[in-house]
Amino acid sequence: MSAADKELNYREIITKAVCGKGRKFSQASHDITPSHTPTSILGCWIINHKYDAEKKGDAVEVNGRYDINIWYSYSNNTKTNVATETVSYTDIVPLAMQDKNVLSDDIDVLARAIQQPNTLEATIAANAADVNVQVEREFVVEVIGETKVCVYCNPDFSGDDWDSKVWDYDVEDEAFEDLDPNFLMGDLEE
Repeated sequence: MSAADKELNYREIITKAVCGKGRKFSQASHDITPSHTPTSILGCWIINHKYDAEKKGDAVEVNGRYDINIWYSYSNNTKTNVATETVSYTDIVPLAMQDKNVLSDDIDVLARAIQQPNTLEATIAANAADVNVQVEREFVVEVIGETKVCVYCNPDFSGDDWDSKVWDYDVEDEAFEDLDPNFLMGDLEE
């Protein structure tokens, strides 16, 4: 087979594929000022997380916001209240894997929070009026664009042979007799 004949056995396919990936873990510190001077922190949680992502150069910029809710006591632990504040953030996620052979500027950026923002610690600040909240979050991003892949086509392959092949993978009843019904469950009597 000549080199020209071998070259005819390859096809170039234009398809959408993941052309870039990145991951970033972040920690942040927020100072929240409640309406009363806190005596103690009773709880802190984060809700209403929203974000979007956009490719910027060799990275993906994730812009988001969330509400921090701090349940605290005041007046020498005789009363309680909840302080709520919305905070914004920007995470720059570098693309560790990036294909430079994207065919067009028409790309999609997907960002997924694999660690939703959550409170690590909430403490009364040294000034006794603020609450310092330590937060962590983590994102995975993907850039999807058009790219070209090259595939080999087997010249000896006949579609008729493939269609007429019998795909018989039936399992006989006797094969089930040797199965252990507790294999995935483990020994339930332990």
